[in-house]
Amino acid sequence: MSTLGLTLKEARKNLSFTLRQVEEISGISNAYLSQLENDKIKNPSVNILSKLASIYRLSLKQLLVKANLIEKDKSKEEEKNLNFAQKVAFRAEDLSEEERKEVLRYLEYIKTHRK
Repeated sequence: MSTLGLTLKEARKNLSFTLRQVEEISGISNAYLSQLENDKIKNPSVNILSKLASIYRLSLKQLLVKANLIEKDKSKEEEKNLNFAQKVAFRAEDLSEEERKEVLRYLEYIKTHRK
């Protein structure tokens, strides 16, 4: 299971943001962000996590669980589905509406042709 820091770092890199860019957007110092990403800060505030969840397009609940601020109540399968959905969402950002519909049709095709 990945840590809070690794989750934040991966999300930032998926969006091609630098720490400085996130600092400008969020008002959170890049030094603090770096410490978060390197798991040196163990108890970030909900406010900080909420800002980062919004910027990184992550679930606040996921970040709160990883920061041990709330209990994990998802099964491993649900967590895998959430991670997959986030990866699809990141990559679908520049698709046209027709391309998005095509992706959904393809997913339905895969589901209906399982062996």
